[in-house]
Amino acid sequence: MNLIENGEALLQMMVQCMDRSNPHSVQVEGFRLAQCLVRNEETCLKVMNFCCEPFVKAIMCGISQQRSLSGKAADDQVSFLEEACCLVLITRWAGEHHIYFWKQGIDGVLLGLLSKDFHKNSYQEFVSLEQKISIAQEILSANYLLVLRGYVWDILGWLATNCGEDFNPKILRNELYLDILITCTCLAFVDAISKWHQVCQNDVVETFKSVSASRAVLMMIYSPSKYIASRARAILSEILKPNGKEYLIHILGLTCYCGLPQYRRRLIKSKVIETLLVLVKCCLDNDIHIKRQSFPPHLQNTFHDKSCCWLCTEEWEGGDTPLLYSLWGLAELMHNSGSVRNNLNIFAGEMTYTETELVSKLQEICIHTSSPGLRWYAAYVLSYFGVYGFPSKLGKRIGKALNEKEYADMQLILTKGQSLSVHGVVFAVRCSALLPPKGLPINEKTFDDSSIKDFTEKVHGEFQKEIRLSAHVDHDALMKLLEYVYLGYAQAGEELVKKLKTLAKRCNLQPLLQLLCRKHPKWSTPFPSSDLSLALGPAGFQFSDIILEAKVTELMCWTCSFCPLSDPHIHVHKVILSSSCDYMRALFQSGMKESHVGTIKVPVSWEALVKLVNWFYSNELLSPPSGCLWDYMETEEKLCKLRPYVELCWLAEFWFLEDLKEDCLNVTVSCLDSARPLSIKIIQIAADFSLWKLAEVAANYIAPFYRQLHDSGELEALDDMLVNMVRVASVRLSQEGGSNSR
Repeated sequence: MNLIENGEALLQMMVQCMDRSNPHSVQVEGFRLAQCLVRNEETCLKVMNFCCEPFVKAIMCGISQQRSLSGKAADDQVSFLEEACCLVLITRWAGEHHIYFWKQGIDGVLLGLLSKDFHKNSYQEFVSLEQKISIAQEILSANYLLVLRGYVWDILGWLATNCGEDFNPKILRNELYLDILITCTCLAFVDAISKWHQVCQNDVVETFKSVSASRAVLMMIYSPSKYIASRARAILSEILKPNGKEYLIHILGLTCYCGLPQYRRRLIKSKVIETLLVLVKCCLDNDIHIKRQSFPPHLQNTFHDKSCCWLCTEEWEGGDTPLLYSLWGLAELMHNSGSVRNNLNIFAGEMTYTETELVSKLQEICIHTSSPGLRWYAAYVLSYFGVYGFPSKLGKRIGKALNEKEYADMQLILTKGQSLSVHGVVFAVRCSALLPPKGLPINEKTFDDSSIKDFTEKVHGEFQKEIRLSAHVDHDALMKLLEYVYLGYAQAGEELVKKLKTLAKRCNLQPLLQLLCRKHPKWSTPFPSSDLSLALGPAGFQFSDIILEAKVTELMCWTCSFCPLSDPHIHVHKVILSSSCDYMRALFQSGMKESHVGTIKVPVSWEALVKLVNWFYSNELLSPPSGCLWDYMETEEKLCKLRPYVELCWLAEFWFLEDLKEDCLNVTVSCLDSARPLSIKIIQIAADFSLWKLAEVAANYIAPFYRQLHDSGELEALDDMLVNMVRVASVRLSQEGGSNSR
């Protein structure tokens, strides 16, 4: 990451090395270095910020430099084309680079990887659909550069899914190129699904390639681009005419069929919704996990496998592709089958969940799954059951404050005089459109026909602010909006949804509006976060009503961004703390002196306090360094990184934060597993905090070395009770057949 942030010269050199004027070996290494630097979305976009156009141009020139070679030279060229195609897979991420790929003629270049002679032929300006199918069949039957076909299908799929709604190939070049590419992909898909029922072991590699083609068709059918989606549906429907109904035997193929109107009606009549519900139940009950990247050979990258400290974020589709495609197909059929909730027969069978069970399972996916795509489609399907939004653990906690006047510092006032107590800090992060514009005095009224609110200040009274809402704001719709703001989701009937759409639009809550309008999730769109961490910055400071102060430790010069206090502290909010922690809630409501003070001293170090507050506001525990960054640390440095987690493990037990305690314990144990010498230090610290479960874990890690540590005197620093704990663990290990030395 540092190489990219401070390495404009490095990136320029890399692009120069990728140029075709260089020797083959230099060009190859340039492409390989580029692969290292763009292997995830964050770093890819940083590279694009520096050199987007020349980078894309170098890639396209590399792919275009095909020559008629034979022998080793031909093998080298194919190998180089693979390196180049690997780079074009950056199209999986949205960004400015897509514009340059289209400007550089990516459609024509991809077609050149399928057909050696296509560009030599001259075609009439108008080519019928039948002629396009015939041309595509000739291209595929030539079997040119078969090893690259998986890349071609994947790249085309990514290009399709990241196109804008108004994309039109006529603006850039001949639309025939793109139409032929779409036709080739559809033919490969139909050929694949016609063979899936007779695949044998020897066909595995070919099956992997066909999955890429099928996936590309799926992404084209559901492309945001009206042109690509309409062309893909028309071409695929034409190709399927003779035997289309015979091919419905695969979940990925079925999801494609769900996007074709003429087949969709047949699928609904054939009770495929029930079939998909059975598949969903099967996947969830049997823990079926299949990650796409684990099987296509062209997506395997030996360099990535060897990288030890590169933290890669999970791909959008994640590791549960059967479940993802089942939900995708289910959503498409539900969208076109009227009200599913009125058809209770689909939930009556023993093989499916009841409606209540299904809703609960979908909410669990949103909360517990890390895959953005799967969570999006679970939320999308939930919208057909009247649940709109994005359930989360943090939302469940913050939702406790909904309708509570405790710590409320704002009132929403409707024209009929009704008022609702709310918490400014929650709105500052999750619905800032309801707050006064930045820099505007709160006692200055603002109102125009396009606004839904005006603002006044109550000088004397319980609340700091009053927000008067427009007469157009419906009370019930506002209640549902508050439900979404606090919980992350809201339950609403169809009539109320219409009013809620207006509010969501005015408040710029685009993710909620998307679900209310039941628009398909866009591939690679991040799953909306319930994170409230922004409230720890300027956006939430004005609403802060309590300070958490860390235990005094040796610390370099520390200053606060908001106040002159010199001791390490964080400005926080009682509503967040009390919603997340029963101990804090009881403390604030106790009536004792501590419930009225402005500062609470937390008996942990500054490093631990930062992690604690981050967990309160995001439900995420900051991780220690990993990989080689961790491996090459000295033991004392590792101990400094790990000690805050042990402190938090103790505090979490004291404050009844079971989830945090479990998270801290897991982090500590995983670090001990990769650095066993730490166990001698940690066992004593754990004992000092009376964390006996952690002490036993550390003792088990020390047990194999007990004899040599005892003889060397290294155990003398431990309490006698801890030495005995290690000895017992060593004896137990020996009795179980383990070794007491390694």
